[in-house]
Amino acid sequence: MLTATSIPALLRRGAVTVAAGRVALGLTALAWPAVPARPWVGASADDLAARVFGRALGARDLALGLGALAALQGPGAEPGSAAAWVAAGALSDALDVAASVASWRDLPRVTRWLVAASAGGAALTGAAAALTSATSRASSGSA
Repeated sequence: MLTATSIPALLRRGAVTVAAGRVALGLTALAWPAVPARPWVGASADDLAARVFGRALGARDLALGLGALAALQGPGAEPGSAAAWVAAGALSDALDVAASVASWRDLPRVTRWLVAASAGGAALTGAAAALTSATSRASSGSA
């Protein structure tokens, strides 16, 4: 049964899952940038420019994922730091959705939905987890 006290724990687990997925995606993009880029941009994922940008986005995702995991699971995990890292990842994902929508007609017809749904879901999960962490931190009196 889902209760008001179990929601923050569930969102925290969701944030950890998104961060771990971000690390995996980042490592994959650094090694094989066309693999995660192909569903997003189609056949142009093999172009030099797409590979360079794919690696850069992979580095971004790796850094955001590792930062969030460290903040969420570290021995001295601080809720404010975790909320900031998770919020940064959520913003990144929301902007990925915006970038997709801006080029929607030019993206691959089927996989654009997969990319938008996965980035949108990660953005919503991260935003909810960051807000819940910030709210519970404020209500507990720590600043």
